[in-house]
Amino acid sequence: MQLKKNPKADLTKNSSLYFAIGLAAVLLFSWGSIEWKTYEKSAFDYQALNVDDEDDEEVPITEQIKTPPPPPPPPPAPEVIEIVEDEEEVEETVIESTETDQEEIVEVEDIDVEDDFDDVDVPFAVIEDVPLFPGCERVAKSERRKCFQDKINKHIRKNFRYPEIAQEMGIQGRVYVNFIISKDGSITNVRMRGPDKNLEKEAARIISKLPKMTPGKQRGRPVRVPFSIPITFRLQ
Repeated sequence: MQLKKNPKADLTKNSSLYFAIGLAAVLLFSWGSIEWKTYEKSAFDYQALNVDDEDDEEVPITEQIKTPPPPPPPPPAPEVIEIVEDEEEVEETVIESTETDQEEIVEVEDIDVEDDFDDVDVPFAVIEDVPLFPGCERVAKSERRKCFQDKINKHIRKNFRYPEIAQEMGIQGRVYVNFIISKDGSITNVRMRGPDKNLEKEAARIISKLPKMTPGKQRGRPVRVPFSIPITFRLQ
């Protein structure tokens, strides 16, 4: 004979398991109720922006108002010209011609032009009659220029003395001497330019010993004649 289980005995045995399952379900339901949130539909209602509507906006056309130009200034009032009757007669000025008749002969007096050579220096190279160095009087006129130069070079060689101080210092060079043969034949306005004052002093001493000459002439009248010559100082 097979024994049957008592249903009350099984329910009592599993009551603790059922209680735990029911408690877990209640807790789960309570947590879900707390965490569940509801939102209003209007808060998330987005509307699409139609860009084409803004681009089609019509821009009103403004019309430029033209300012009328200012009226032209009124024309100046015409000057009133008062006509005055001449009471006095005006004498007409008659201009006579200054032209002479062809038959009339105009006499022109001769004007004497005098050549003034008082302050004129005529260079030695272009003067008509060169100054005459003593000893050149009998030389032909075409040879007097060369005779003058030969005589003055001979005079320099004859009176030349090398300064001792220049020799001791080893100074040498060329001194350029300029002077004027005046209208009375004397030597004036002596000027020197050289490398040393001692050489210039010696060149001036040599020129001061030149004799008095026959003055140069231009158009038959005595004139002043500038002349220049170099004096060379060279150590042996």
